[in-house]
Amino acid sequence: VLDDRVLKNTSPLCGCRPARTFPFHMSNGSIPITREGYDKLVADLKHYKTVERPTIILAIQEARAQGDLSENAEYDAAKEKQGKIEDKISYLEDKIARAHIIEVDTAGSETVIFGATVTVLDNANGKTMEYVLVGPEDVDVLRNRISIHSPIGKSMVGKRKGDSVEVTTPRGTKSLTIQAFH
Repeated sequence: VLDDRVLKNTSPLCGCRPARTFPFHMSNGSIPITREGYDKLVADLKHYKTVERPTIILAIQEARAQGDLSENAEYDAAKEKQGKIEDKISYLEDKIARAHIIEVDTAGSETVIFGATVTVLDNANGKTMEYVLVGPEDVDVLRNRISIHSPIGKSMVGKRKGDSVEVTTPRGTKSLTIQAFH
């Protein structure tokens, strides 16, 4: 649903103001993210650099002090953990570098857009659900924050209040009616 148009002040797709101008297409490597999601990535990176990394360096030093490294399981385990920590730091630095913070303004939109909180009715069971459409780095299933690239997210983008959508999910096909969004 995203296209190669270059966002200037606002996007006709999402009605949002980008933090910087760039071609809004996932193939360019940019990651759409909310301010909250970006701040979480930055906090995670800080934690790994200031807590996890120094802790594992200390563990390696202690294991090295035990003597013969050829048969030192603690040393091997600490080095393996260090590799995982460094991988995580690289992963977070990459995500932060490619992050595109989108300031969401759904007030003027007539259709469902990135960042919208959408209330839907499940036509099969009559239950009402509320979802927030976010980028892949912001997903939090426990808080009903779903990706705009998920089957449900994709089906709602661009729809209006009262529209019904058919969604194929891993659990089968769902029929949802958009009741409201903001």
